[in-house]
Amino acid sequence: MSDGTRPPGQQVRRLVRTAERAGLATLLAQDEAQAPYVSLVLAASDYPGNPLLLLSDLADHTKNLAADRRVALLFDGTAGWRDPLAGPRASVLGRAETCRDPHLEARFVARHPGAAVYAGFADFHLYRVVVERAHLVSGFGQIHWIDAHDLLFDAGGGTALAAAEAEIVAHMNAEHEDAVQLIAERLLDQPGEGWRLVGVDPEGADLRCDARLARIAFDQPVRDAEGARVELVRLTKRARRRAAAPPPHETG
Repeated sequence: MSDGTRPPGQQVRRLVRTAERAGLATLLAQDEAQAPYVSLVLAASDYPGNPLLLLSDLADHTKNLAADRRVALLFDGTAGWRDPLAGPRASVLGRAETCRDPHLEARFVARHPGAAVYAGFADFHLYRVVVERAHLVSGFGQIHWIDAHDLLFDAGGGTALAAAEAEIVAHMNAEHEDAVQLIAERLLDQPGEGWRLVGVDPEGADLRCDARLARIAFDQPVRDAEGARVELVRLTKRARRRAAAPPPHETG
């Protein structure tokens, strides 16, 4: 589905927040010509929308970062498009910095449960890519260069949400798993049983079922646990109304 009605910065941020993986471009540290090197990485994002990566010290891309922190990440939103070149994708440019924030590491692992196996290893570290600019192609002729201030969400005052995120996620999955399932089924048209909440940020919530990720946007940005509660209740009520509505062929 096209996202072209949103400002370009919001389109990129949505790609970053929605993506499970990205192509990471670094410069080969042991190559005199510093040839470009591209690898596949799992991705998450912090609250403003800077990408998060969990990388091994043994990987070539991490060795490259030790010599040059500049990176580019390709976020591909073209899955399901008949012509992929008509779909949205964004190259996000910035600098990768080691991030020692336990909330963000927990956020990454919740999004990628398989990472829990190695997240605590001494040779794995969380990196935040501090966005400098991005290049968005959202379809033929829809091409934009975007500066960081137009891409990142102003998450000032969002520390309360960051501190409460793990508790919000745990509470929803333990006490309101039926609501999470309804949101996935009725608002996101996602099949299957076992959907769980895996993350909450100022603009929406992330859900996971086995290998599938899905994202639901909030109607209003949130800054704390109470704001998140209000939006999750609103989404739950909307999902229940849709579940109670008769099928189209029974109306009229």
